[in-house]
Amino acid sequence: MTSLLHDFNRLASKTEGKGKYPAPFSLRLTHEERARLLADAGRKPVGAYIRDRLFGDEASPRKRRGASPVKDHESLGRVLGALGQSRLSANLNQLARAVHTGSLPVTPETEADLKQACRDVAAMRADLLRALGKMPGDGP
Repeated sequence: MTSLLHDFNRLASKTEGKGKYPAPFSLRLTHEERARLLADAGRKPVGAYIRDRLFGDEASPRKRRGASPVKDHESLGRVLGALGQSRLSANLNQLARAVHTGSLPVTPETEADLKQACRDVAAMRADLLRALGKMPGDGP
């Protein structure tokens, strides 16, 4: 058993420091201290806030996971709100069924409604592209 433990410790020490971060640092805070820390950090992750406060510009850069693709939360909110309030999928399905059966009367009002629906979809697409940091007219 001691040989196995010795081998484990020897092998583990060889991998130490090779591209891995050291173990996290633990700190106990009172409820009030933690609440203040969270409030001061705002939307920034607490670890990043503490590192910035301690080391400022001298803080080493961190590896980042994939950043959120959302660049404009307001535009995304508008798109999601419009989709939530609409019956877009049901209405498009009814239109497709009417077209396939030949029962869609093509009146000036119907044509105007379809053109307005196309403009609405185009506006939602533009808002969604802006929310993702792309410009309307950019490729997929």
